[in-house]
Amino acid sequence: MIKEKCIDDLTIDNKPEGQVPRSAIILAAGFGLRMIPINIDRPKALLSINGERVIERLIRQLREAGVESITVVVGYMKDELTYLKEKYDIILVENADYCESNNLYSLFLVSEKISNTFILPSDIWCRTNPFLSDETDSYYMIYEDWESRKKEYWGAMTGIAYIDHKDGVKLRQSLHAIADSELAKTAFWEEALYDSQSLWIRPKIVPLDSIRQINTFEDLRELDSHSEHLQSEVVDIICQTLQVETKDISGITALKKGMTNRSFLFSCKGEKYIMRIPGEGTDLLIDRQQEAMVYGRLNGKEICDEIIYLNPVNGYKITRFVDSARSCDPNDLSDLKICMSKLRDFHSLELKVEHEFDIFAQIDFYESLRNGNKSTYDDYDQVKKQVFNLSEFIEKHIEKKVLTHIDAIPDNFLIYSKEDQEEIRLIDWEYAGMQDPHVDIAMFCIYSLYNQQEIDRLIDIYFDYNCSEEIRLKIYCYIASCGLLWSNWCEYKHMLGVDFGDYAKKQYDFAREYSSWLITELRKRGIYE
Repeated sequence: MIKEKCIDDLTIDNKPEGQVPRSAIILAAGFGLRMIPINIDRPKALLSINGERVIERLIRQLREAGVESITVVVGYMKDELTYLKEKYDIILVENADYCESNNLYSLFLVSEKISNTFILPSDIWCRTNPFLSDETDSYYMIYEDWESRKKEYWGAMTGIAYIDHKDGVKLRQSLHAIADSELAKTAFWEEALYDSQSLWIRPKIVPLDSIRQINTFEDLRELDSHSEHLQSEVVDIICQTLQVETKDISGITALKKGMTNRSFLFSCKGEKYIMRIPGEGTDLLIDRQQEAMVYGRLNGKEICDEIIYLNPVNGYKITRFVDSARSCDPNDLSDLKICMSKLRDFHSLELKVEHEFDIFAQIDFYESLRNGNKSTYDDYDQVKKQVFNLSEFIEKHIEKKVLTHIDAIPDNFLIYSKEDQEEIRLIDWEYAGMQDPHVDIAMFCIYSLYNQQEIDRLIDIYFDYNCSEEIRLKIYCYIASCGLLWSNWCEYKHMLGVDFGDYAKKQYDFAREYSSWLITELRKRGIYE
């Protein structure tokens, strides 16, 4: 791994003559996860510091150094960056796979352009112009305190390199080799600069304060405490709700878990909180008024997360963070027992709300969001027909409908210790509504990608090994129908540029395989003709 590599040689080679920097590649495709919440409204490249946009400052500095040919690789919020093409006469190249890839893949896409080329990220601020140099051989800029960072030298790398023509050939070969490996989607481009664990181009030492990386809200605040981008709706909500000032907010960390939302952890006056920002397209999928009503119904019952703020219009939510909490491990038997016990206790309360979550209606609704576009799966119509043919059997075997979580997946079971007692809370009630509570069992199974033996084990745990054959078959029917539901959900999200990869395919497999198997089983029992 890259963390284990080292910088060996700091000697400066004799510089060949006759080569002139003639191009630059700026990597600006990434989401910049650590920059949340600021990056919700804009890509990091467009952050303003002292009244100047970061990427425009970089372009200006490159032009001052005589660099005319500039390529910017874009991805996240790419339309916001298109104005650069006309304003600065630059080339834009799209990394359509930016959600699933790191910046090595962005550089790979334009690797043929690497020859006497500056390579740099779009989220750095350079106090003085780092491109004004007579040096014509390759180098990578390293902060001057690199020796004190020998064990964690990654933090000593500035992100800026210059690659001459000869080394451009080598770098292209290295990029292509990694692009064909399992590292392709996750690696930083600097991975391609290493040979046998050592940097193969010359490090160039620069002062600590000469190049500043802008990775977080706090980085921006430190550089420009008056930046217009420090003020946003999200920051205002935090300040108003907790009655604090912007300077009191610290430790902002993006949370990657969660398929629907963008959430982040932050600290304020000694307390930790989580803020949820609804993800792309969720306004069509979730009724925030209904969610607010569900939380109101759960209030005081010690079932859900502690709500500090919830906006029933846009879905912004602040909850108190629980230290040392963990999610349920779907492969740990003791976790399954305590979580199914909590789920069963919640269901036994038989809480009521005014709205229902209709699985089959939601399947049709998610399908309609494709706007007439065909499913990714050729046999979709056949599978859908099989799934819908299970609805009659389901309806005949529903014993009752109560408030049901709907998204009772392992990640939404929060396990923690309180006064030496193990506590469990169910979080994220966005989809909750009136439904057969046994749907929650199926949802847990399909998210965990259980095989049939594991599904049966969970059913036995929930029912304390006393589940009738009819109810077990009904839960299998939910496995098939909920698989199709989330497959359609994934197809819609894919249209928005959010890809869930193998997870999406496996949800469809649940629908296809279990619906086909169930039709056969029900025919054997004379239930389905």
